[in-house]
Amino acid sequence: MRVGIIGGKLQGVEAAYLAKKAGWDVVLFDRRKKAQGAQLADVFHCMDILRSREEFVAELKGVNLILPAIEDLEVLTALADIGQRTHIPCVLDLDAYRISSSKQRSNQLFAAMGVPAPRPWPDCHFPMLLKPSDGSGSEGVQVIPCREKLERLLHQESRDNWVLEEYLEGPSYSIEVMGFSGNYQVFQITELEMDAQYDCKRVLAPARLDLGLKREFEEMALKLAGELSLQGIMDVEVILHAGKLKVLEIDARLPSQTPIAVFHSTGFNMVEYLGKAFVQGKMPGPRLKRARQKGAEKPVILEHFLVTPEKIEACGEHILGEAGPLHVLRDFFGADEVLTDYTWGKKEWVLTLMTWGSSPVEVWAKRDQVLKRIQEELQIPEVLDPYPPSWYEGAE
Repeated sequence: MRVGIIGGKLQGVEAAYLAKKAGWDVVLFDRRKKAQGAQLADVFHCMDILRSREEFVAELKGVNLILPAIEDLEVLTALADIGQRTHIPCVLDLDAYRISSSKQRSNQLFAAMGVPAPRPWPDCHFPMLLKPSDGSGSEGVQVIPCREKLERLLHQESRDNWVLEEYLEGPSYSIEVMGFSGNYQVFQITELEMDAQYDCKRVLAPARLDLGLKREFEEMALKLAGELSLQGIMDVEVILHAGKLKVLEIDARLPSQTPIAVFHSTGFNMVEYLGKAFVQGKMPGPRLKRARQKGAEKPVILEHFLVTPEKIEACGEHILGEAGPLHVLRDFFGADEVLTDYTWGKKEWVLTLMTWGSSPVEVWAKRDQVLKRIQEELQIPEVLDPYPPSWYEGAE
């Protein structure tokens, strides 16, 4: 398989990493010369595909699959058209994406379906969460603690492109669902830990979640996929508040972070399954077996660090978007595998650290040892966020 990935930032890194794990040839397109995924590809083309459309089409020769890894509706619309013209399958559901990329439209969908979600303003109390309606991730998210701050914001900003809803506390979880025309499958549930800006800094697999809640979450994801008539993949993020799961957002596109964690925990490669599904026009082979037996899923930690001469700090994945091209290294200071822009002598660099093992305790100890080696060998004064997550507590 030869896949053309469009977009070399966080989703592009995810797509290229897993495509290489599947043994595919990767052709990456991005208009930035130092795209984060550039070194993960076999071939990298620095181009703006909207301005150089015919050149882009020419470079697709030999490509079996177009995999968008970008959240730009104009680019996605162009890719859908190019896929039809060239008869190359394009992993894209524009109708589902238009709904999921708007939190206002997504919330309307949740309300119409009766899916539990945070209560909207003015039917909730302070503190509240203010989120931009368009896009995904944590950019622009704010906690509004009181009416005075809310009134100041409403005076400064139009509410047309913002969502105000109740602020909920509790652990967050994510799941991917994939399929076509009513035939959908879910993947492993992962737990997400956030930094101070509500950006995911750590993914834990498998999630430590009650079996009943796991089944409820899976059914919720399948129900949403069916309502959207999903053609491809989407992820669903929820928060567990006061014993109840509430949907925070959906995204009908290949996500970042969680597919890699799921791959190392279960062996299921979402990009490989997705590619085969679009090339064949249906889900490949028998239904995925969800590993429920004890020991069938390896504990995995995937987390992001910013490393400077002063500290090693766990941060949300936004730090990767500010880094240079990333490369994969194995046995990096004892780690199972990492994605990093580190080079010898570099003073400030990013690290996506991946560790796995037979138990959460073993994995956390291995992760701790990697950070300790980096700290000692590079003589860095401190490691921030050194404490085990709740996922680790009580594990054997």
